[in-house]
Amino acid sequence: MNLKSAVRTVLSAAALGWLARAAWGLPVQIGASRAKVRPYAAMSPRYRDGQFHNTEPASVFAPEPESGIVKALVTRGKAGRPRMPIPLATPLAPAEAAEVAATWYGHSSVLVEVDGYRVLTDPVWSRRVSPSAILGPSRMHPVPLPVADLPVLDAIVISHDHYDHLDMATVQQLAASQDAPFVVPVGLGAHLRVWRVPDERIVELDWDESITVGELTLTCTEARHFSGRGLVRNTTQWASWVLAGPSRKVFFGGDSGYTPRFADLGRRYGPFDLTLLPVGAYDPRWPDIHMNPEEAVQTHADLEGGDASGGLLIPVHWATFNLAFHAWSEPIVRLVEAAEAQGTHVAVPMPGQRIDVLKPPEQKTWWTSLG
Repeated sequence: MNLKSAVRTVLSAAALGWLARAAWGLPVQIGASRAKVRPYAAMSPRYRDGQFHNTEPASVFAPEPESGIVKALVTRGKAGRPRMPIPLATPLAPAEAAEVAATWYGHSSVLVEVDGYRVLTDPVWSRRVSPSAILGPSRMHPVPLPVADLPVLDAIVISHDHYDHLDMATVQQLAASQDAPFVVPVGLGAHLRVWRVPDERIVELDWDESITVGELTLTCTEARHFSGRGLVRNTTQWASWVLAGPSRKVFFGGDSGYTPRFADLGRRYGPFDLTLLPVGAYDPRWPDIHMNPEEAVQTHADLEGGDASGGLLIPVHWATFNLAFHAWSEPIVRLVEAAEAQGTHVAVPMPGQRIDVLKPPEQKTWWTSLG
């Protein structure tokens, strides 16, 4: 074998090894097949023709002029990443959960305290939000604490099955370290069963269905989004959530585009002491499925019955994974400006920071120096 042939052989072996690592574990990461999901999904009135549907029709991508998303991906550079390291706060967990508080761990992972109960939303502790261990968006800041250091949870709520909201490794760690039920939209439980979460710990709800945990009521509510972990979309439901105790209420928006249906949710379930709403990963090419910061302020007002100054808005779905084309801090710059114009109260925690809604700290603009 000559030198050139030897080099080709080595390179081919390296490429095959890289592909094998990239594909390792893909089937189990993707979760349940359509056949395993269908018996649960088919019970929903919103499931027809093999898919779930939004009340207000939504396109995942708007028609693309000229260059397209591929060129945008190639040319965006480091626009969605900060120039400086993202600071972390030391997570605090009082012995007793508060009336209403939230600890933001990054992206949409939040420890919510409501009337003495603790609910964890969309827990994602993995380095990448992808079925592959070496490909896909990677975390821009460390997780503020290990899963094992979380306080005792009363419920784990998941909004939908996208990788940045439903993470297999984190689910399995929580299944082993906690006793709390996983409360999920209808159909999504099939993924958890594939990952060996005990069936008795899985609660699947459709929109406007509820479950009680002690005196805490968890209600699955509408969102405008889509689902899918592989090539097939919308085989499981997506949702927002109402977390209501005897005296306090929190709304978790999950992942959604803006829809006037939020005003209906406000009239039915609000007003809220706290709203946790997505503000990042928006783009004109997918306006129906990810709200922008100004729409988040409008959503908050809708949920508060038209009172933009009611309750407290904490932004989520930003800063942790680079999933769009806007600058890293742009969602918060725009959010703060829109909130000031509408008189909306906003708190922007750094990852790991706990916000007591009844005693919110003075806002520090920690993001401004990071770029």
